[in-house]
Amino acid sequence: MIAEVVLNVSANDLNRVFDYGVPSNLDVVVGMRVLVPFGRRKQYEIGYVIGLKEKSEYACKDIVRIVEHVFDEEKLELAKWMSKKYFCNLSEIIKLLVPPGTSSNVDAVKEKKEKWVSLVEEANITLVKNDKQKRIIQFLLDNVEAPLSEICDFTDTTLSSLKTLEKNGLIAIKETKIYRNPFRSKQIESSFALPLTKEQQDVFDQIQYHQSKEYLLYGVTGSGKTEVYLQVIQKVLDEGKNAIVLVPEISLTPQITNRFLSRFGDVVAILHSRLSKGERYDEWQKIKNGQARIVIGARSAIFAPLQKIGIVIIDEEHDASYKSETTPKYDVRDVARKMSELGNFPLLLGSATPDMKTYYQALQGKIQLLKLTKRISTQGLPTVTLVDMREELKTGNKTPFSRLLYQKIVENMKNHEQTILFLNRRGYSTFIMCRDCGYTVKCDHCDVSMTYHLAENHLICHYCGKVLNPPTICPSCHSSKIRYFGTGTQRIEQELKKYIPNISILRMDVDTTRAKNAHELILKKFQEEKIDVLLGTQMIAKGHDFENVTLVGVLAADGLIHIGDYKANERAFDLLTQVCGRAGRGSKKGNAIIQTYSPEEFSIQAAKKQNYEEFYGKEIIMREKLNYPPFCDIISCIVSGVDEPVVTKAIKGLYDILSNSFTVYQPAPAPITKINNEYRWRVLIKEHLDDFKNEQLGNCLETFQASGYPVRLSVDINPNNML
Repeated sequence: MIAEVVLNVSANDLNRVFDYGVPSNLDVVVGMRVLVPFGRRKQYEIGYVIGLKEKSEYACKDIVRIVEHVFDEEKLELAKWMSKKYFCNLSEIIKLLVPPGTSSNVDAVKEKKEKWVSLVEEANITLVKNDKQKRIIQFLLDNVEAPLSEICDFTDTTLSSLKTLEKNGLIAIKETKIYRNPFRSKQIESSFALPLTKEQQDVFDQIQYHQSKEYLLYGVTGSGKTEVYLQVIQKVLDEGKNAIVLVPEISLTPQITNRFLSRFGDVVAILHSRLSKGERYDEWQKIKNGQARIVIGARSAIFAPLQKIGIVIIDEEHDASYKSETTPKYDVRDVARKMSELGNFPLLLGSATPDMKTYYQALQGKIQLLKLTKRISTQGLPTVTLVDMREELKTGNKTPFSRLLYQKIVENMKNHEQTILFLNRRGYSTFIMCRDCGYTVKCDHCDVSMTYHLAENHLICHYCGKVLNPPTICPSCHSSKIRYFGTGTQRIEQELKKYIPNISILRMDVDTTRAKNAHELILKKFQEEKIDVLLGTQMIAKGHDFENVTLVGVLAADGLIHIGDYKANERAFDLLTQVCGRAGRGSKKGNAIIQTYSPEEFSIQAAKKQNYEEFYGKEIIMREKLNYPPFCDIISCIVSGVDEPVVTKAIKGLYDILSNSFTVYQPAPAPITKINNEYRWRVLIKEHLDDFKNEQLGNCLETFQASGYPVRLSVDINPNNML
């Protein structure tokens, strides 16, 4: 028997199938991870079996050993489809299907084990005379069984006393697997299904559970989409099937996890990057072993080894985080659609601000549109006010806060109500510049300005991570007039404390949420300790449900729009609508204040009205005129390398290959021309990527790769940003 094996390597010249013999003592099946010899390397390579056949035309080496069975035939078919669609090696896709932390080293993460001690049945404990041994016996009589280390601590004894008792047949010492439970610190009371409103019931009744069909649940913020999810999943469970629920941000996971745990208990598993490697591994095994029936997590949770899937739900489906920015650059919505087709189950997408392409397809009848138009709260949607910051400057107000926002924050404090402040820039200042010559401190590895972080007193490049001390003298003209420009969340926190000294603030951004469980601890503290203000970046903008938040303030809304990207208006509308929707979700009326220097922008005006249809109507006309998605696909091909002349020669070669078959724009430097000491040039393609065009593009890219240029090629279909 011959196994067809894909090696766990990223090199393009090894992106093919290798034949290996199957020894008679190994029971090899498709989907197994195996160790194989390769070339002259002394160490064995990790490989994945993707096929079996009777014989090979080559002289084959044998598989050394089986590691484990990691995926089934359906997952393999999905992996092959993704490899072709996203123009990447099959091994890069398969890495998504294996237990976390083990893709490059099969022994990187192991089961955690601990020695436990118990009394042997019918043990004659009257024979024990030694005082230390008596204490051990008494402890076990009181506790039945316990960890070995715990017994030594509580009884003040040593391992030798335990070994003596074991030798005499009085106790048993056995090694037990320890489940690293990410929920161990949670104390959650059980909850029950809530009565559905008429709109919710109509939505629930329209979902068909036994076919591959896609639904878009378009519901305003606070309309009860999560309760619909919960009851849909209960129906799926009742039919003996399981469910995957995706959320866009790690910060959303604690709240939605708590709701699911309270409703469904131990059958819930969670997967996201902030769990420890051990916790992720154990959750993966819990799912694989059938102990979990509901998987909740961010993008990569779609690849969880869940069997008998009855539905996949993607909450906040418009969110940019559902599109991977690293290879493989997949869109989880497309992956879920393919899984739905292969597994014959429904896909439910939910959002208050659907992705333009999703909503367009719903209006075209390709996706069934379901609507929730009313909030559960009797208070309705919050009242949104625009503040023109140009007028604030005319009155002499140079602070980051308009007079209205300042007044409302103070009022909220007096009323013991809470406020959320949103600014989509972290750090203290976004750049440092010399007032005399205009010199800006940039990263010498990347073509970007460095951000100043006050707490560390450092300049940090958010692309390569380089750290510098801030200059006091201009390196260009030697002037001392170095000034800090732009405002980040750190600076807002400092300014707010300066103007309102007794205010309590929690800041939630990448810098404050690096530690394990930091998201959950911040949100818990905000809710339980009634902190006055939660200040943060987009991780606070969606999904959160705080009954006492009655005010939302948006600082520098213009920064969401003027970024030179065709999706800028859509992202601005989404974020503004979502963050404003955090106000007034309880029994009190909500208010939101958007501060802007461009109040006339139509995306800001539509967000003020919280009117998605109005925004969509104007934006889709512009997209059609300019032939942007959803009327085409944009494919970004970036060639990068350390030698710029080689990069420019390579990008010209790529352009020549592509221009014979596609509508290709002339090569140009990427908007960020250098990252991590690599120069970057780009060509853009506009095309409808059906199966034929996708295969044609794949052939063109293979031709370019075979040209042998010493450069890297990155291909991104409908990228989140054009940088």
